[in-house]
Amino acid sequence: QVQLVESGGGLVQAGGSLRLSCAASGNIFRINDMGWYRQAPGKQRELVARITSGGRTNYTDSVKGRFTISRDNAKNSVYLQMNSLKPEDTSVYYCYADVTTIIFGRRAYWGQGTQVTVSS
Repeated sequence: QVQLVESGGGLVQAGGSLRLSCAASGNIFRINDMGWYRQAPGKQRELVARITSGGRTNYTDSVKGRFTISRDNAKNSVYLQMNSLKPEDTSVYYCYADVTTIIFGRRAYWGQGTQVTVSS
């Protein structure tokens, strides 16, 4: 199996910064896309940012210019640098990875979620 462990959430004032980290471990053959989703209370989960194994990125419009996604393939890790945070960024952030394993083939795995709260 594959586990994703997130860290880096917390409480920050508007205009501040946070960096989320997520590390994948387990019987990994290959990691394809990695990324971050978020879900606020009463809202649907939305894609925040995604990065391919080759480093190509895309972002939801509301975070462009403020958030940066990166990954370290040697460490099976993905990061989300969040700058100029706004109260509307308050959500639970979930890491995901599109992973190929020998036993289970290709499927998506999710982290447990980390709370990000931005105060005004």
